[in-house]
Amino acid sequence: MLARRALAKMRRRLPNAIELVYDNYNALVIGFGPNERPSDAIFSIAIFPRKVGLCFLQGAKLPDPDKRLKGSGNVVRSVTLNDLSILDDPQIRALIDVALLRAKVRMDPKQKRKLIIRSISAKQRPRRPA
Repeated sequence: MLARRALAKMRRRLPNAIELVYDNYNALVIGFGPNERPSDAIFSIAIFPRKVGLCFLQGAKLPDPDKRLKGSGNVVRSVTLNDLSILDDPQIRALIDVALLRAKVRMDPKQKRKLIIRSISAKQRPRRPA
């Protein structure tokens, strides 16, 4: 499954991240950040019924000369993971590196990985496509 492989790759890339798991109304989201505060998270993997995305949670101000990031909001930008090779793309790897450098709160290299289940949404859409 693409989502599991993407998570494994992000865990290898960010071995000291705190992972925050959310089950919101339209996706299962696993955030990667320096602490337990969702507002400090830097990335997330969003798992939708028909797609998986890598979200840059502080991505609106990232330099993106090749226009790889999608979205028009004030904070978040994302990349759809059509296949796992996108995470190895040099442009995406560079965007990840810059996002880590520009993060509001940086990752602590001495911190151990931790997985935290944060919430389960009361209102959920079906996970399986109709």
